[in-house]
Amino acid sequence: MADKTVDISLLPEDVRIKLEELDIELAEGDITQKGYEKKRTRLLAHYVPSSPAEASAPSPQTAAQRKAHRRLTREDNRYHSEIRTEAVMQALALHNNKKPVVPLPSKRTSVQYPGQQHRPRERHDSSSDDDDSIFGDDQHRDFQRGGRYRDSGASSSSFSDASASPHHGGRGGDSRPHSAAYAIPGNTSRQALADVLQSTRHSQPISQPPDVTNNAKSTRQADRVGHYAASHISSVRMNHSGNISGLQDDEIRHQGKVSAKIQQLLNTLKRPKRKPLTEFFVEEDDALETPAPDPNAPKPEGSIMSPFPGEQLVIPTGLPRNLESALQRYGSSSYKANAVTVLDQNGKPSLTLTYGKLLARTQKIAYNMLQKTGHKGEGGIKPNDRVALVYPNNDPISFISGFYGCLQAGVVPVPVEVPSSRRDAGGQGIGFLLGSLNVKWALTSEACHKSLSKTASGEVAQFKGWPKLNWLVTDNFHKSSKDWQPPPKQSEDIPAYVEYTQSKDGSTVGVTVTRSAMLCHARTLTLASNYTEGEVMVCVLDFKRDVGLWHGILCSVFNGMHVIFIPYSLMKVDPASWMKMITKYKASVAIVKSRDMHWGLLAQKDHKDINFASLRLLLVADGANPWSLTSCDAFLNLFQSKGLKPEAICPCASSSEALTVSIRRPGRSSASATGRGILSMQGLSHGVVRVDTENSLTSLTLQDCGQVMPGAKMTVVKTEGPPVLCQTDEVGELCLSAGYSGVSYWGLQGITSTTFQVQPQHPDGSVIGDLKYVRTGLLGFLGPGGLVFVCGSKEGLMTVSGRRHNTDDIIATVLAVEPMKFIYRGRIAVFSISVLKDERIIIIAEQRPDCTEEESFQWMSRVLQAVDSIHQVGVYCLALVPPNYLPKTPLGGIHLPETKKKFLEGSLHPANVLMCPHTCVTNLPKPREHRPDVTPSAVHVGNIVQGARMAQAQGRELASSEDESDRKVGPQHMFLTEILRWRSQTTPDHIVFTLLNSKIQGKWPYQVQPQIQMSCSQLHKRAERIGCMLMEKGRLNTGDHVALIYPPGVDLIAAFYGCLYVGCVPVTIRPPHPQNIATTLPTVKMIVEVSKSSAILTNSIVHKLLKTKEATQILESKSWPTILDTDDLPKKKLAAIYRAPTPEMICYLDFSVSTTGMLAGVKMSHVSTTALCRSIKLQCELYPSREVTLCLDPYCGLGFVLWCLASIYSGHHSILIAPSEVETNPAVWLTAVSNYKVRDTFCSYGVMELCTRGLGTSTATLKQRGINLGCVRTCCVIAEERPRIQLTTSFTKLFANLGLTPRSVSTSFGCRVNLGMALQGASCPDPTTVYVDKRAMRNDRVTLVEKGSPHSLCIMESGKLLPGVKVVIANPETKGQCADSHLGEIWVSSPHNASGYFMIYGDDSLHAEHFDSHLATGDTSSKYARTGFLGFVRRTELTQSDGGRHDAIFVVGALDETVMLRGMRYHPIDIETSVVRCHRKICECAVFTWTNLLVVVVELEGNENEALDLVPLVTNVTLEEHYLIVGVVVVVDPGVIPINSRGEKQRMHLRDGFLADQLDPIYVAYNM
Repeated sequence: MADKTVDISLLPEDVRIKLEELDIELAEGDITQKGYEKKRTRLLAHYVPSSPAEASAPSPQTAAQRKAHRRLTREDNRYHSEIRTEAVMQALALHNNKKPVVPLPSKRTSVQYPGQQHRPRERHDSSSDDDDSIFGDDQHRDFQRGGRYRDSGASSSSFSDASASPHHGGRGGDSRPHSAAYAIPGNTSRQALADVLQSTRHSQPISQPPDVTNNAKSTRQADRVGHYAASHISSVRMNHSGNISGLQDDEIRHQGKVSAKIQQLLNTLKRPKRKPLTEFFVEEDDALETPAPDPNAPKPEGSIMSPFPGEQLVIPTGLPRNLESALQRYGSSSYKANAVTVLDQNGKPSLTLTYGKLLARTQKIAYNMLQKTGHKGEGGIKPNDRVALVYPNNDPISFISGFYGCLQAGVVPVPVEVPSSRRDAGGQGIGFLLGSLNVKWALTSEACHKSLSKTASGEVAQFKGWPKLNWLVTDNFHKSSKDWQPPPKQSEDIPAYVEYTQSKDGSTVGVTVTRSAMLCHARTLTLASNYTEGEVMVCVLDFKRDVGLWHGILCSVFNGMHVIFIPYSLMKVDPASWMKMITKYKASVAIVKSRDMHWGLLAQKDHKDINFASLRLLLVADGANPWSLTSCDAFLNLFQSKGLKPEAICPCASSSEALTVSIRRPGRSSASATGRGILSMQGLSHGVVRVDTENSLTSLTLQDCGQVMPGAKMTVVKTEGPPVLCQTDEVGELCLSAGYSGVSYWGLQGITSTTFQVQPQHPDGSVIGDLKYVRTGLLGFLGPGGLVFVCGSKEGLMTVSGRRHNTDDIIATVLAVEPMKFIYRGRIAVFSISVLKDERIIIIAEQRPDCTEEESFQWMSRVLQAVDSIHQVGVYCLALVPPNYLPKTPLGGIHLPETKKKFLEGSLHPANVLMCPHTCVTNLPKPREHRPDVTPSAVHVGNIVQGARMAQAQGRELASSEDESDRKVGPQHMFLTEILRWRSQTTPDHIVFTLLNSKIQGKWPYQVQPQIQMSCSQLHKRAERIGCMLMEKGRLNTGDHVALIYPPGVDLIAAFYGCLYVGCVPVTIRPPHPQNIATTLPTVKMIVEVSKSSAILTNSIVHKLLKTKEATQILESKSWPTILDTDDLPKKKLAAIYRAPTPEMICYLDFSVSTTGMLAGVKMSHVSTTALCRSIKLQCELYPSREVTLCLDPYCGLGFVLWCLASIYSGHHSILIAPSEVETNPAVWLTAVSNYKVRDTFCSYGVMELCTRGLGTSTATLKQRGINLGCVRTCCVIAEERPRIQLTTSFTKLFANLGLTPRSVSTSFGCRVNLGMALQGASCPDPTTVYVDKRAMRNDRVTLVEKGSPHSLCIMESGKLLPGVKVVIANPETKGQCADSHLGEIWVSSPHNASGYFMIYGDDSLHAEHFDSHLATGDTSSKYARTGFLGFVRRTELTQSDGGRHDAIFVVGALDETVMLRGMRYHPIDIETSVVRCHRKICECAVFTWTNLLVVVVELEGNENEALDLVPLVTNVTLEEHYLIVGVVVVVDPGVIPINSRGEKQRMHLRDGFLADQLDPIYVAYNM
């Protein structure tokens, strides 16, 4: 750099000032390192010798001076403590010996900020560098090779067992012994992995259906971004019988997909943790509030304290009677005396205001406010009105004129910061305060007025949250008339001014100070500080509020003093300017903060000219900060030789509510006038004062803040609950009773009474007297002689597990962890948030741009260790943000409430996040203990004794439901083929199917044009031709299986009946998606092979797709069985239609992939098929005259039955719409319903969601164009899951203005063992909804609660049971029948149950387990099929058609998908709903478990730099609402979570893709 050849001491003064300004900007984080070097080089460019070879090197003395100067400039010693640093280093050394292994988060390269790109670190010979790294060299090279901070599944499985094991040294000749100790544990051995896999499979009470694929894709998958390779399409799981149900053994490859980082996280969490204070809490609301106190905690032993009085307030003679008279006196008798001097940006005292001019200005302002406002119909300013004072921080002259002008006029001034559109931190709160004060006028200076944002018309813009203000420029006011006099003051108890402050939650409030309090305050400060007329005061503080206002504005005028104001902007340029002014003006008083003293220490070049001999009072405004002691001692040590007297340094304590709390008196003489205490931090955390040894590593040294103020009384009360007096050795909140304190929060009477009107009580509840005290918000105690010791504030108080911690103490510990390379020392925010009934500590810091990802993570890990060791508390979240990201206050500090707000709302955009819920959260509910010794018989007897109703329900009896039309097709025709032939003969021209496309004809009204219509005769003839093709071209035999691969339409229906006509067994399969053929085609091939299909029926479009180049590259065309194209049919007629010998023979196979990735095929017999169609006909009252609209997938389950079978049995007209048509035109389905005046319509959740999203803003247009849904009596969603009540409610509300009624929208339920269990009919009772307690459901109990209750969950009835269906609720483990107050597995008995699973290898035990189960208690003789779904039955007040009470069936979720954690049962959809709700940018979510860790995958619909915002919010909401700790948070792009055709999430596919590292995540966070 340029300064290597330049002697800084020889540079011109202006250049040296600019260099110092740069140094301070770098230290405070206002400039990056790169910008700093660039500007510094530019400044020194003119002073660098032209020839580098001729330039002589600086002398060793000069180099040492420059090095020391740079070191001092860039360090922040305000929080520095040698003892704290030593303690931190000792704690870190102890942790280093333990060698922790912590997984590094994975981040996509595009998310990283420029300074975070990975760069190789230099190799040092010292072993300490190895100890500081949590990664070995081998792993470090792996990160360099990867290019992204993400480990791949391939690389994690490529290590040999020996090299991957931490117990081996790797290569024999490796000379780096530390690398193995810090290796990331991978798959160390197959046996270890087998143990992990075994532990992840929680025992299921029933056998799983055979799993033949774990990646069956659907057409909807094409809409989701395809992130999964097709390499693991055929990976195999084994069923419980041990039979392989797939195509190839991929066990070893599947093991290789286990993420090494998850295993590393598990190893980290296995480390023994510090025993928490309370292991568990009981799950009752009373016990959730606070954790139990630690029995070993120190307790106070002193006596109950008494209020301590200050000395008597003796008002010196000669003082003015009020501030207005003081201004009148000095403005008249000493009109030439200087009142205010302001330094300009060059540090020159160029602006001065005398008392005479001050008096004239105040009178002019008062006159113009009262006499010259209110023209043009506006109300003018009247006495007692509130007026905002908006002046910049570098213009105290205009401010003091405006402030005293308001006092003269009897107007209440409200000093506020200058609003800025660039900096909005807290600006809305100021605006809200001004609105509540009814402020309509604002005083400002001309320069400030010009700088405000303007509208196009030239008026001041309306600031966000601010009321409409009239702006008055005080510089342009006219002189007052000679005979004008200010109005007399009505009372001394009216408000004099309002001072704004912020509460701990960030809200802005106004403290009202009366005229009598203002005068008393000025008198008290005059007596305590020994102010006299003519003294010179140097003030560095903000003059608009707090100590700067009280001393620099009020006391100075009250005593006729001369104040020299140092603007904050000048302090950043010339930090020694205030010391120069003390020397130049021989000032006797200086009012500073410890920050200013620290900055003064850095300006070493100016120290030689400093002289503090005249200074008698150096008032330290933030003396209540325990860490101000460091600055005071360092400042005294350095400047005592410059005339600074030890007794001149006077810390004070102040409060926005109580104003001045205490001041150390200047010029003290007695030994009791000051004191220090070395206190135990362990004792302070429990609120007890305990003296510690001087060299203790866990001590905190406090200095006193002086004595109680004259005329005041002080006491200490407990921080929580009623204001009970503390004991003498107990830390509590300081309370002050004085005539000068604030009287209220303006307009907030509720919190005013608890803050300003406190009456301390004895422990027995009796008050100590009539005096009312004000809570100061300061935490401390009273020492000997009434010395006030402050150890923190309520604003910075964090109570974690019953122990108190102060934010400043945490900051000091953080800064002791060598932060120079990683973060900006002055840019750290510490606060707490409430999560799970306790406070959690959050640390946020600004990191340096040249810090790499790995270095940041190492530093964060060391901070966690240091805080844990020093404070015995865990950090919940540690986040690093890019430079200048944290919100700032007007004076440059961190705006803590705004930072907390951004963190909680997810708009902070951190660069690195480390969450530690496993370490911090120790008050989780007690794990549920399962009692295997309780038999089902004992439970049954207990239910009988308690009078509990057993959980069972059934639909109507089939025998009593027959009618004439039912008998026509019932006894005579047992098979659908016979029914179709009968209809083709009796009603040949009756239209049974109409296929619609997405095209809508005409403008008004909307008309949909039929694409294909098919009558009974046409369908019969086409089916016969297809049957002929199967016999002739396919050469198939009776009983052969035929795969039907068609898009949704009538061809699929004709092919189905063509198979039945010749005795073949059809298998409907979804065709591969043309845009996603790589992942969907192998699924089609697998179902073809698993179903043992001998031929494939399809149309020419699909046939061509199977022969494309892309398809043949995936699967050879020869691997397919015979493919028959039904677009070219022979014109032949069947000789005879096949009739099965018995109705129990297989009619068709129904294959479906569940959400757990299990492909299950069930056998549907002819009798079951006919019975199901009959039940649907009776439930929905379907007749040939009816028209039904279908918009769903026709390949499996109830959707296939309604699409292909129900119309043939019942004879009604089915209007078919493929879901893909709704994707093209969302209005086509509702338009068809309206045009055909359909009474019954069936759809899927996917279609309903498409209409809700696509037509959300078009309902008015649809209504204008004649769409009317008033004809709909039943709009039923076909699903195999819990009803999505939020979606159905949104759909109902959205289309209510089109005539859709809420009672018409309902859901159905079917599963593998019974394709149609429940369906809402037109004459059925209205759908029922209940609210259940989620906490009870986790323990398999059903507790009904009121709507809006905490932890309530709304569940909708899953339709009405079909005729002939009977269900019971059984315990899935014991098979005992449950009471209706318990959650259990739904068992079903009906004539249309499936006959069994279709498997490659027969397994009678699996069939018996699923289809022929018997209850252990209750009705033990009946046979039931186990659905694999959990639910419950509740009797309602509704009446069924048979006159009985209606029993509603509620489906909660699939048993396979439930997550067992801590012994409790969780349903993924509940967790996902909470997560999606926690941030507006989360568009989808899916959860699963792996090795007992909860993994949450969220899709981010926003910028990638917002990804890390989601990690804390996801962790918080899962803890709060579900009492679960998230192990891994994965943030991905939209469309990554796979969804099947029914709109169900494929969570197991997602898990496989995550473990195989195929998701390409934006960010992966491993919570510690």
